[in-house]
Formats: sequence, structure tokens, C-alpha cells
Amino acid sequence: MSLLLGIDEGTSAVKAVVFDGDLKPVNEARREKPLIHPKPGWVEQDPEVIVDAVVGAVGELLQDEPDIAACGLDHQGESVLAWDAETGEALTTVVTWQDKRSQEILDRLEADGKAELILKASGMPLDPYFSAGKLAWLLENDDAVAKAVDAGTARLGTVDSFLCDRLGAGFATDPSTASRTQLGAPEWDDALLEVYGVPRDALPRITDTAGDLGTLSHPSWPVDLPLRARTVDQQAALAGAGCVVPGRVKATYGTGVFVLAHAGDVRPEPEGGLLPTVAWRVNGKVEWAIDGGVFTAGALLEWLSRDLGLAADPPALAAAAAEVEDSGGVRLLPALAGVGAPWWASEARAVIAGLTAGVRPSHIARAALEGIAWRVADVVEAARRSVPVDVLRVDGGLTRDPTLLQLQADTTGVSVQRGAVDATVAGAAALAAVGAGIWDSTVEIADRVPTGDRVEPSRDDEWRERSHAEWREFVERAITL
Repeated sequence: MSLLLGIDEGTSAVKAVVFDGDLKPVNEARREKPLIHPKPGWVEQDPEVIVDAVVGAVGELLQDEPDIAACGLDHQGESVLAWDAETGEALTTVVTWQDKRSQEILDRLEADGKAELILKASGMPLDPYFSAGKLAWLLENDDAVAKAVDAGTARLGTVDSFLCDRLGAGFATDPSTASRTQLGAPEWDDALLEVYGVPRDALPRITDTAGDLGTLSHPSWPVDLPLRARTVDQQAALAGAGCVVPGRVKATYGTGVFVLAHAGDVRPEPEGGLLPTVAWRVNGKVEWAIDGGVFTAGALLEWLSRDLGLAADPPALAAAAAEVEDSGGVRLLPALAGVGAPWWASEARAVIAGLTAGVRPSHIARAALEGIAWRVADVVEAARRSVPVDVLRVDGGLTRDPTLLQLQADTTGVSVQRGAVDATVAGAAALAAVGAGIWDSTVEIADRVPTGDRVEPSRDDEWRERSHAEWREFVERAITL
């Protein structure tokens, strides 16, 4: 039986899953990979740890030499690094999407009057979330990168292009990834490259998201893998949620929460601080999505439980939240990595307000879940200006928690439908099936994606409008602290 392999290079872990032809999991492996915080606002990863995690997870699944017909790779989006073209050795750490060091670059561009040009060309505001500022920072501040550029041996790219280069599939990326860099999409934009000072010849070539993309191999693997899809993790989740036609909307709950709405084959101009992004390009045809990111979700629960000691782990924290009917007046802004759409306040900090002597850990836990739900509601409300939102398809580890799902339904006022917990890695495998010609088009993915029960809103519109207004007032105050 021919099988599909999905490789999900996420922020905190690598997950590899073998699926059968109907997209049902057969076997899986996982490797954790830590984040490094060398300075306030800096968030890095070790590139070699990432390579080892991918090689180890995939190698575990290849021990019995399964018949893999197609492999799909997704990755953590805006995170970047530099490496040497001749040796393949990394010149820098991976500067992750949460990293804020490029703020100084962006402040200078804004002072030079470049913000409007960048927004018009990319559809994105100046924010350290995107790859372009990070690459500009490396070019200006890392001597090894500067020397490699002068020698013509520098390679600059997102993690997918690094992995593919190291594992034999060549130095390339796809339009969905390019659309997250702020350097142009579906092709590199010369004006944006000039503004950020990024040399085109150091960037990867851009290929279709799905198709014959080469072969992944490693000496420890008993077989090579036909790479047939390469994409950003959130676009993989869009496919894995079955959101393959215009108007379908998904939210993936992981380190952060990322809401994407399929927008068709014309580049959208979303309102309310949301972003145009490429969903995928197959057979030369580009499909677009509307994107809004909540940068802190699972990371907040990890921090509250592991670092502040409010619970043994995130599931225990969520269980504590279910023990109380409300947050006891506590509000919590989840902003450990700034505030994304629709506010775009990169320097905002997490805020816990409303503490009294009667507050217990369960109230703070409840406030954390409420804060995540309201931040997603901020994005969904903005998305409604461009597409109808009747059902929100959700995936990711946090969606196992019924309290969060009920809060999400109440704050958005729409049905929340649980899909596969691992929609991201399933989407990578599904896109690979399309790239290999096993399925004729991305539309066929929807027929194979599982959907679970729906959670309906238990609050009325009057409560929601009043409560959302109160939440927005809190955010406005909190982001200026």
C-alpha cells in the first residue's frame, strides 16, 4: 500500500506522521526542540537541533522501509537563518518568528518614510514578526553573514529552504513561504529587496507548493523520500482543515493561534489589520488566504504552569479553569511575543489585571483561556469584513479542552467545529498527495479530512457585543503600559 508522509517542523517540536491513502494516521514520531532566549526579546533555535529532530523523527518511521509515495514538509513560517552554500553549515542560529531584535531596523525604515511603500507592496505593516527585518538585521550585524555575502557563498532563507538544502532537495521555497517574508509573493519583489537590503542571489528560488520538488535523503535513512509538497505550517493546517474553497475559515491552536480564511484566486485586500497571504500554488495557479495571528496561546499556558508554577502542566491548568464559573474579575492579555492582528503592537507585554485577595490560580487559568478566546475573536471579527464566517474549524493540542472551545464559540458567536488535532501535518501530507498526482486537486482534500462535533454559542449577541467592547477597552489600555 502506498503511503503518505507528513513532516511538521513546528515551533516547539517536529512531528512526522505516516498516513494511508485516505489520510488516516498509520504511525507517528515526535522530537522536541527547545527555544533559546539569549536576550530580552530574542528567541532563537539551534539549526543543528532542528536537522537532528527532523532526521530522527523521520528515521524512526522509515525503519521498516514503508512504501512512501509522497512526502510533504511544512515549517514554522517566518523564522530565518543564514548558512554557507559550499559547506551547508549554519552561519547563524534560527531567528524565530517571535524574535523582536529587528525592531531597530523597522524603526529606521519608518523614520525614513518607507512604511507606506512596504505596506502597499506587501500588504503587511512594519512588524518584527515578518522575515525581512530579521534578515536585514543579520546582514547588518553578523560578521559571518557579511563575509559570506561578500564571498558569494551566503544563503538566506526560512527553515524549509535550509532543510531541503541540507537533505538533498535543493535550495528552494514556495510562494506561501515567500508571502510570510514581506519580500514579495508569489515572487520576490525587487523594490522590497532593495528597501531591506536583501540580495536576491542569496535567496532560494520559488517553486510551486505541490509538485515534483526533488528528493529528501539522509545516510541514516534506509530509503529516500519523494518531496511533493513544501509549505508554511499555517497553510498546511488550512489544507488539513479542509478549507480548500473560498469562505472556509480555520484556527490552529499551538504556540500561538493562527486564523486563516481561504479567499480564492485573487489577492485579497483585507480590512481590520489582517494580511493577504498565499495559500498555495499548484500547477502555476495561486490561491490566496486572509491571515490573522495571535502570537501567544499555548506558550502562555506553558509559562503559567511551568515557569510560574500555577499548575503541573497546561492540561492541569485548563482543568483548573473549568473549576470556576468566571475569572473572578481577572483579565489577562496573552502577549508574551507582542500583540499581532488586528492591533500590531509588537512591543506590548503580557498583562494580568484585576487581582484581589480572593483570586486563586483557577481564576488566573480561566482568565488565560478567556484572553486567548477573545484574541481569536478579535481576528474573526476583522475577517468578517472580508468573508462570511459561519463555522470556525479548529485544530491543535489546545482544542482538546472543552472549556476553551465553549469560550471560543461564545466570544465569536459562531459554531466551533473540532477537526483533526494534527491538521497541520495531515495538510502537509495531503498537499503531497496532490503534488504526486494521487489526488487531482486540492479540492479533493476536503473529502478526506475528518470533522468532529460542533460547539455552539451559549451566549447571546447582546452579551457578546458588550463583553467584546469591554475586552477591546482593556487591550487598548494594556498595550500602552
